[in-house]
Amino acid sequence: MPKDKKKEEVTEVEHVDRNISQFSQISHLIDAEIITRLTLSHNKLTSVPPNIADLISLQSLNLWNNQIEELPPSISSLPKLRILNVGMNKLSILPRGFGSFPELEILDLTYNNLSERSLPGNFFFIHTLRTLYLGDNDFEMLPGDVENLINLQILVLRENDLLTLPKELGKLSRLRELHIQGNRLAMIPPELGNLELIGSKQVLRLEHNPFIPRIQEQFDANGAAGVWAHIRSDDYRYFFGRQEPSSTPVPPKRNKEKKVSRKGIQQA
Repeated sequence: MPKDKKKEEVTEVEHVDRNISQFSQISHLIDAEIITRLTLSHNKLTSVPPNIADLISLQSLNLWNNQIEELPPSISSLPKLRILNVGMNKLSILPRGFGSFPELEILDLTYNNLSERSLPGNFFFIHTLRTLYLGDNDFEMLPGDVENLINLQILVLRENDLLTLPKELGKLSRLRELHIQGNRLAMIPPELGNLELIGSKQVLRLEHNPFIPRIQEQFDANGAAGVWAHIRSDDYRYFFGRQEPSSTPVPPKRNKEKKVSRKGIQQA
């Protein structure tokens, strides 16, 4: 009886930097019905088993800094998962139906090899999502479906290859942080001016983009606040509306071959 009681109390399992390469190495520690938090960051996992879906009480799954190349479709059926961190892995595609999480609030996909071609059709339909980290990937664009993330408050897109932003981003009325620094953006759709991103409780990061002169001048003079005031102006709306898609030279891509996620073997 005491032994059973002790097992019931193990609702959180944390094995960080333990040289774990397979989930089977820690399966004896997990009670699938009661575990709520599983942290296996800084290990050597290359895959996630389909029976991850058996962890019916799991609320937080942290797999940061492993060598995972793909996720099972079953992962999105975890009924209580609120936090999923699979950043700093080797993901180049997400499974079909990945946007079906019923309760997910925080999703970290930072530092993988993902692009707009990697996403399933329902990716931007996780209505419960509050925070989305897509930084340090290979996105050149985002689809207009991003407007369906109606509860999103934080969106991190830094250090990608973004050439454009969808005007539909301007519909995310709850957004309070937008990180788009380090991309290939020349202009910003005026519709994004609808977002309240300037103030002591908001964060707007725009630096290290090859902006056209009129935007760069505003940034140099008054920072992000100056840029936001400018894109809200009638003058900018008129200017933006007259631009042809091919009128702005395409900035070159940066060399990302040295990314850890590119390497055949991740360094310890």
